[in-house]
Amino acid sequence: MKVFKSLDEILPLHDAIVTIGNFDGVHLGHKKIFQRLQEFQKKRGGTTVVVTFWPHPKNILQNTAQPLKILTTLEEKIDLIAGVGIDIMVVVPFTKEFSEYTAEDFLKKVLIEKLNPKMIIIGYDHKFGRNREGGFDYLLKNCERYHFHVEEIPRQDIDSCTISSSEVRSALADAKLDKVKDLLGRNYSLEGTVVKGRQLGRTIGYPTANIEPLLEEKIVPRDGVYAVLVEVDGEEKGGMLNVGNNPTIEGKGRSIEVYIFEFDEDIYDQLIKITFIAYLREELKFDGINALKDQLKKDEENSLKILNLTNKI
Repeated sequence: MKVFKSLDEILPLHDAIVTIGNFDGVHLGHKKIFQRLQEFQKKRGGTTVVVTFWPHPKNILQNTAQPLKILTTLEEKIDLIAGVGIDIMVVVPFTKEFSEYTAEDFLKKVLIEKLNPKMIIIGYDHKFGRNREGGFDYLLKNCERYHFHVEEIPRQDIDSCTISSSEVRSALADAKLDKVKDLLGRNYSLEGTVVKGRQLGRTIGYPTANIEPLLEEKIVPRDGVYAVLVEVDGEEKGGMLNVGNNPTIEGKGRSIEVYIFEFDEDIYDQLIKITFIAYLREELKFDGINALKDQLKKDEENSLKILNLTNKI
């Protein structure tokens, strides 16, 4: 898949089959749209093109102290869309200036002049342009003028999946990982750099890697303990992870920590990938370190059982 991260990089295309959207999470509903592009391509030929935006438009348009938490980083989005077999991905830098584009500006300057589409396929109720003034009806009115066809994926086709990015966010907030997997078609993952912590885990036999997420806006599932897979240097290992404030250890503060099974290497400053497999329990305050160690042993046993049952290790 060719990826263009600027409109200036694009050479004018011909016979493009285009869809437009944020596609945060690249969930199964999004994949239905991509499949429709590919179905059209098989019948009529052409080049499949996904137009998306970065950063997320809501984080540019909304003046809030708390940015919208996202499901996929840009690189994750690129990898996932490449994985479904799309030919070209155009990442439009979303800026305040770009947000002032009218529907006509977007149609003419981006879609027509850069992509020269023969077909535009959008999800139901997709809007574009300043004040969301453009949509399926707008494209329909202009298709003869610019010589393209347009198709809207019917609501029932998308709703049959019962999927939206907000629903995935809600499931992560409730640690409903089975539901998350059903919505995404894969387990949720998080990339981060291993940073130095207080190294208290070593003193109780559970040395953990402290994770600093690669992107601050990336969603971290709700606080608690999880069975996870950890990818380090291309190798995947089982582990258990804690998200939260470590209430048993005073002054430790909020952290994301993972204990990797049968692993004892120095991986400070390395990028690792965490894949969330199962939610084990809430974060609890124990009556001392010995009680904490006893619970960690149970968590380890439960994690190994779950990972083995799911053929993950």
